Amino acid sequence: MNEKTLDILKLDNQLCFPLYAATRQFTKIYRPLLEKFNVTYPQYLVLLVLFETDILSVKALGERLFLDSGTLTPMLKRMEERGLIQRTRSLQDERVVEVSLTEKGKALESEIVEVPLAFTKEIKLEEEEYFEMKRILAKILDQV
Repeated sequence: MNEKTLDILKLDNQLCFPLYAATRQFTKIYRPLLEKFNVTYPQYLVLLVLFETDILSVKALGERLFLDSGTLTPMLKRMEERGLIQRTRSLQDERVVEVSLTEKGKALESEIVEVPLAFTKEIKLEEEEYFEMKRILAKILDQV
């Protein structure tokens, strides 16, 4: 193997590693911010989607969050047990389970808005950098 081939194997030359490490650090930042609301990071993402949409099928929610039903269903069950969401069968097709916020879940929206504001302060990116990073990551997600 030549030197150039070996360079590509260096950890510092990998794109996946800084993404992985940043994701772990992001989770560490979010954890204390979300403890106040007694929600996990994936549950927070479910809430964000449902704040945007009144009702959504479990399948559509999974597609939006890149989560399979094996991960999503138990999480939704826990959120339902806590009174944040409700799951109901679709009136159009009883095979489809739809998810919506309860009044308790809707009430979180006005409080949980502090989370993304605090997060952006923690990561200390300039506004331009923040949106450029979002653009690049969205492009990657669209490609895979």
